[in-house]
Amino acid sequence: MPEQLWSDVDRYLVDLLLPVDPELEAAARDSAAEGLPAISVSPTQGKLLHLIARISGARRILEIGTLGGYSTIWLARALPPDGRLTTLEADPHHAEVARRNIARAGLADVVDIRIGPALETLPTLADEAPFDLVFIDADKPNNPEYHAWSLRLSRPGTVIIGDNVVRNGAVLDADSTDPGVVGTRRYLERVGAEPRLTATAVQTVGAKGYDGFTLAVVEE
Repeated sequence: MPEQLWSDVDRYLVDLLLPVDPELEAAARDSAAEGLPAISVSPTQGKLLHLIARISGARRILEIGTLGGYSTIWLARALPPDGRLTTLEADPHHAEVARRNIARAGLADVVDIRIGPALETLPTLADEAPFDLVFIDADKPNNPEYHAWSLRLSRPGTVIIGDNVVRNGAVLDADSTDPGVVGTRRYLERVGAEPRLTATAVQTVGAKGYDGFTLAVVEE
């Protein structure tokens, strides 16, 4: 089966390229034990986020959707000593699990977790903008609105990454009534139509199945 092959290749790549990381492994393990859904980025995807943040020189990062803090840790580790990451989480239980995971990773002083629906907390971030990198990985029906807020809180050169944009190929279905698919399609349409962005999308396979992400940079 292709899915098994994808997972086997992921494990092979992780073994070769990603050293054992007790803090990240504990974050994944504790998130599962606390009943959080298994929808965090994979280790290879987390390392990709980390590298993009480093390559872009991000000092201020905004993450929309914390879950258990797994991707948060990857991103926060890419920050320089004076960097800061703000992450938004709607579920108080998820936020508490993330807080413990982030503290164990030694990043409590770097990461600010804001609890509440992102569409309520995003308007409060104007004084902290612009952000150098935005990672969108929350509820997919609201992706078009998260896209709009990402632009408002950005500057020329800001990197905006949107996760889960392929959805096992369901994004092709223009007649879908699935809110996640509808939201994702509208998000992609807005990214493609936005003159301030230069963007691409990459399909991914691996331990997390078949999906993909968008990568965009805000133009001058």
